[in-house]
Amino acid sequence: MDQLSALRLFRKTVELGSFAETARATGLTAAAVGKSISELEAHLKVRLFNRTTRRMSLTEAGTLYFQQVTPVLDQLEEADRSLTSHHNQPSGLLRVTAPLTMTIISLSRFIPEFLERYPEITLDLNLDDRLIDIVREGYDIAIKGSDSLKNSSLISRRVSTLHHVLCAAPSYFETYGTPQVPADLRQHNCIRYSLSDHVHEWEFRKGEQTERIAVTGRYLVSSSFAVRDALCAGFGLSLIPVSYVKQDITAGRLVTALDDWQQIETGVYAFYPSRQYLAPKVRVFLDFLSEKLQM
Repeated sequence: MDQLSALRLFRKTVELGSFAETARATGLTAAAVGKSISELEAHLKVRLFNRTTRRMSLTEAGTLYFQQVTPVLDQLEEADRSLTSHHNQPSGLLRVTAPLTMTIISLSRFIPEFLERYPEITLDLNLDDRLIDIVREGYDIAIKGSDSLKNSSLISRRVSTLHHVLCAAPSYFETYGTPQVPADLRQHNCIRYSLSDHVHEWEFRKGEQTERIAVTGRYLVSSSFAVRDALCAGFGLSLIPVSYVKQDITAGRLVTALDDWQQIETGVYAFYPSRQYLAPKVRVFLDFLSEKLQM
């Protein structure tokens, strides 16, 4: 017996006054309604209705049971309605984790627009460059740059691409020379972003030719802002997303090298636990990321 269905039929029968009316209202047969009520009575070991060929009425036990189950059924229906509303309307707390530098340079200026567009959403945005277990730590979405997707139970959606450039301060190249081919990098002090997938090896392409160069240097750091500061100070050279140093290149604080070689492109992905029953707040944020980060 499906007890919840039986309870709903019981309530409907009390409200309409007969099995026949309940059958018409629910699309069942009168016999099916009667069978469900009989199974409920057998389960409870009590008669709920007094039935004759002409009329039907609640027993004392049936009246008491009706009074007790009606609030419960009302609460269940309200819970169903609230979830339906939740499913259709983006709302609630959205917890997102994203890299610090990428967010400050590329994303944070768009966040007010997102919150204005969806006034029922509250955003908790955590800026952290480390790889986070979003399921264990309770995040809805993690934004992460990666050269290649690793095996994961998470769902991923590519929302942008970070194009890299090899650069240094003019003073560095004046002192140590400008690399002419990728292999020259073996002789240079390479500032490396420690959380990158290409921390120990940089890749360059020209036509069908691919060069992978093992790089070394005296400075390994987990912040792209720190890499940029070291570059501007003339300490070394680095491979860094061009959007992070665009203003410095325009102002002449940094200059590029190996421009005739295609350099690393890192995909930016939004990771989330499951695409099944995707919450509206997650769906609209994913769409917003794609809209803004691919501009």
